[in-house]
Amino acid sequence: MSQGGNRAFTGRKRATDAACDQRRRNPAPPALEIAVSVSLSATAATDLSATTADPAAFRRVLGHVPTSVCVVTAATPQGPVGVTVGSFTSVSLEPPLVVFYCGRTSASAAAIVGSGHFRVNVLAEDQQQVCAAFAGRTADRFATGDWDLTDGAPRLVGAAAWIECDVEDSFPAGDHMAVTGRVRRLAAAAGHHKPLIFHRGQLVRLDRTCGVHVPNRVFDWWDI
Repeated sequence: MSQGGNRAFTGRKRATDAACDQRRRNPAPPALEIAVSVSLSATAATDLSATTADPAAFRRVLGHVPTSVCVVTAATPQGPVGVTVGSFTSVSLEPPLVVFYCGRTSASAAAIVGSGHFRVNVLAEDQQQVCAAFAGRTADRFATGDWDLTDGAPRLVGAAAWIECDVEDSFPAGDHMAVTGRVRRLAAAAGHHKPLIFHRGQLVRLDRTCGVHVPNRVFDWWDI
């Protein structure tokens, strides 16, 4: 090997030895993040398995998710029908779609789907009795509350909001039936109508004095 080659080789070797010495003096930290991730994943898997096997635990945990309380109504040849639902949400902006869920054996839900059209009445905080009437087997549910039966699907006067829809689709979802609707008309009550909330097995009220205004852009995560 030439003298120049020897010098280059010696320089590379010294650099390599120096790097090894540096690693020995300052060892890399253990891979804590990987260990934590694996540990959390294992825990989550264990908890999920326990929850799905235990309906009581499933209800208890999911009860911590606050939901609106709505009465979904429809006009049928046999008369108006309606049912209380606690699982209602928006699905899409384009096209404008919403969804609600009812028990698969619900006669009211079947009638609503069969009518091809429905209205979601979002209950206000003072309409607990309406919620109870349409959640039970009351003979004349529409005797409770102030209902307008002259404009298609029944509309609850004083509701926090209402959304009128055509049935877009319906399909089984476990022990429930999912019903999606294409929004045709909707409106919210003027003034300060606060919604009725269901949380941890109870009907509760929203305390606006504790509310904090959040700009809409904070919720742009749904486009990610």
